[in-house]
Amino acid sequence: MIEPWIFWLITIIYIVITIYLAYLGWKRTHTNEDFLVAGRKVNPMIIGLSYGATFISTSAIVGFGGVAAQLGMGLIWLNVLNISIGILIAFVVFGKRARRIGHKLKAMTFPEMMGRRFNSNFVQYTSAIIILISMPLYSSAVLIGGSRFIETTLGVPYNYALLGFAVLTAGYVIAGGILAVMYTDAFQGGIMMFGMSAILILTYYYLGGVTDANQALTNLASHVPNALASQGMTGWTTFPSLGSPLWLTMVTTIIMGVGIGVLAQPQLVIRFLTAKDDKTLNRAVPIGGIFILLMTGVAFTVGALTNAYFFNNPSTLGMISWAPPGTTGVGVSSNVDNIIPIYINDAMPPVIVVLFMLTLLAAAMSTLSSIFHTMGSAAGHDVWINLQRSRLMGKKNVKDQHPKSTLRANKIGTGIMIIASIGLAFVMPSNIIARATAMFMGLCAAAFLPMYTYGLFSKKPYRLAAVLSLVVGALVWFIWTVFFHIAESKPLGICQWLFGRPAVWGLPWQNLDPMVIALPCSVAALAIGWYIDSRKDKNRETAVSV
Repeated sequence: MIEPWIFWLITIIYIVITIYLAYLGWKRTHTNEDFLVAGRKVNPMIIGLSYGATFISTSAIVGFGGVAAQLGMGLIWLNVLNISIGILIAFVVFGKRARRIGHKLKAMTFPEMMGRRFNSNFVQYTSAIIILISMPLYSSAVLIGGSRFIETTLGVPYNYALLGFAVLTAGYVIAGGILAVMYTDAFQGGIMMFGMSAILILTYYYLGGVTDANQALTNLASHVPNALASQGMTGWTTFPSLGSPLWLTMVTTIIMGVGIGVLAQPQLVIRFLTAKDDKTLNRAVPIGGIFILLMTGVAFTVGALTNAYFFNNPSTLGMISWAPPGTTGVGVSSNVDNIIPIYINDAMPPVIVVLFMLTLLAAAMSTLSSIFHTMGSAAGHDVWINLQRSRLMGKKNVKDQHPKSTLRANKIGTGIMIIASIGLAFVMPSNIIARATAMFMGLCAAAFLPMYTYGLFSKKPYRLAAVLSLVVGALVWFIWTVFFHIAESKPLGICQWLFGRPAVWGLPWQNLDPMVIALPCSVAALAIGWYIDSRKDKNRETAVSV
């Protein structure tokens, strides 16, 4: 067992390096453009690592790793979507267009780019408000994941771990803006790649190699408990039965919700606006692709393989025998968010435990810093500064007369949203990490993706199409979440209070993710808005020609 002081020493060294990189970002942050988009001249390696490190957080490693332990290797399909959609399509197809349009419009945030693209303050305000309402849920999940592992590994009380973790991250985000965030992201991304590679190699080594390990996991199929088997589970190396509740959860919530939702996440889109040209984005693609392959691929694989390990090696951390994760009775853990931390601390040599601690800290801090920055810019730049601009324009009645966006407003906005996230983290349940991540990404897909896609690729984007798509997507997602999707409607309790049941409809509708319903509705609303505005255009053109 490694001495506690070694943990602390390595942690302090990591923190010192992080602070130094944040200091470099602070030195280069002089204007609001520096704070928000890093002067639009970031190195491709920094962009690739920062994008990947922002994308992959404790929710992927701890949360989804735990879900893989419970549901099996079917989550590998999410890894496929993460690379094909989250990297290749996001960078090559969407990223280049976003960079060009963002530069042309001089936009410095996702809501501002959409608002200016559609010439609509409503689009900018509403996009920012959706971010301010939904993103604290995601940031709190990341905070919880990082804090739980600090508690397990360093023995720090959870509340102190959460506060220290949040304050350190908040400090360099507020001081150095996006440059500090991206510099530290790159450093943290390097740690994550090294740490996850070591964990994968050792896991297969402990289990006798790739073939023996996967076969051992396959052989556990007969141990699938009745509660999971009745929901469609067939084993940890096979996919759930087609159309079963678990199949719907895995496909619609986890694979599609997260895999598609990544395209329109504001904290990721802003990375494209920091690039100088298209060549920079091209060079960032392989870096981001390799990073995502290692991070999610390892988390999902190792998560599932923990079953094979604990089946033959009962945990020494207070668990006396194996049982399927997330089920009742004696087992590795009834809380899936504890499985990966328990496995690492129980199975890995001390040096790898330290490395994984740094990996998890890096994953959490890189994502958390980006979320804090995005929420702060939405509050300070998109809402407060835009309101001030509109007020002044109304008084002067001159379009070009408006106050410049200031660093102070963004820093204050960032601080307020950080406080909100910390408060939410204290009241959220600890097993919410994967669920909160899927919810946030699903909402991004439903509310933002159709509007974002249309805005990037339409030669003549219509305002009504964007407004209807944004509102309908967010509203339908909210309604389905509160009243129909049992995973959220039951704990929220609103449906039970109003209708006397946890969800309005039963199977299979109660397992259908809100994004699967809301995204098509958002696309349909966009089409209706496009049709109405295009007809108006045509009528105007006809009237002019007559």
